[in-house]
Amino acid sequence: MSGHSKWHNIQHKKGANDAARSGLFTKLAREITMAAKLGDKNPDNNPRLRLAVLNARKNSMPNDNIKRAIEKASGANTENYVAVRYEGYGPGAVPVIVEALTDNPRRTVPEIRNIFAKNGGNMGEEGSVVFMFTRAGQIFYPASIGKTEDEMMEIIMDANADNLETSEEGFIITTKPDDFMTVQKALNDKLGEPESAELTWIPNMPMDLDEETYAKIEKLVDALDDNDDVQKVFTAAA
Repeated sequence: MSGHSKWHNIQHKKGANDAARSGLFTKLAREITMAAKLGDKNPDNNPRLRLAVLNARKNSMPNDNIKRAIEKASGANTENYVAVRYEGYGPGAVPVIVEALTDNPRRTVPEIRNIFAKNGGNMGEEGSVVFMFTRAGQIFYPASIGKTEDEMMEIIMDANADNLETSEEGFIITTKPDDFMTVQKALNDKLGEPESAELTWIPNMPMDLDEETYAKIEKLVDALDDNDDVQKVFTAAA
């Protein structure tokens, strides 16, 4: 769940079984197809597609699936998905942002509203919680790359990144949204492909929750993730 911690903020939720993994691949393929349809079919010339392919590979999506998703963008019968954002509050008045790709917003809106309602939350109007978050790019490299904090700081400064945070797991690099792809490319040239890279919503004031409320937020996030149209879920939980 994005928003749970600095580490979880940059991780993609991975399926715990084959069915969940299949659903994840479907969502990844949808993003690849739409990115290819809206731009160049070559990832080197299409930043959105390059990021979608990177995330697919990091989630162990087979190359054949990735190729088929790109090729599908040229088909006459390709669905026209639109990117939508839903906002609301979960249990404990925790702000929640949901990003989705849907071919039918009239179907998706009541589905998302119903998920909020069934899990102790309520969906709000557009703009109701987004002001509590900052849009940013986040790139993660594990500690196994063998760099010291000083070495990483020099590298990210050269790449024009905004911030570096270190932990036992590794390094989190934060960028402005508009700089995300150029910073990622600069880091890739120096360090190789990151373990994770995404545009995310970072809570301005992360909320510390008791165990009961956090468990309810996790249940809401899981239910939202299970919806076919939902791509990512972000919360202000600390």
